[in-house]
Amino acid sequence: MAMVGLFWIGEDSVYVGAEPTGAASGVRLSRKGVEAPGVGEGRFWTWDEVVRIETHDVAVRSGARRLAAMAFDTALAAVAGGAEPPPAFSVDVVTAGETVRTDAFAAVAGGIYLSSEYELSTTLLQRLADGTAEIADLLAWGRDHAAAGTPPRAEREALLRKWAGA
Repeated sequence: MAMVGLFWIGEDSVYVGAEPTGAASGVRLSRKGVEAPGVGEGRFWTWDEVVRIETHDVAVRSGARRLAAMAFDTALAAVAGGAEPPPAFSVDVVTAGETVRTDAFAAVAGGIYLSSEYELSTTLLQRLADGTAEIADLLAWGRDHAAAGTPPRAEREALLRKWAGA
């Protein structure tokens, strides 16, 4: 699996945030639609039903501020001992009839996303929801490249720009 912006991309799935394990909540994007496995018994919407996908409470910083925050968190963990789970953020799946909010865990190390990747990711989410971008592009990249792990920052941003048409 590889992290590109807000997306955790594998060979056959794309998650907003980290891939949920067990009964954890999250959002999975597939060719068929959008799934929120941790909401009640799990929810599913086809792409035709989805109007918008929005994120809330995502930790976002500039490059320098992100590094400083990660260094502080690392030092605090060393002093306090133990590691906490990554921070969660909210994802709204909006249809014509409802808005369903679920939580997702940050997939990025330190839980803080770069502002440039966050902005491109939210643009891509909206384009996926309105049908002007295709999840198949992310899945194809995942089949070919996800096993190699997360690409460098410049490559991640180039991928997000390409997929979002930005």
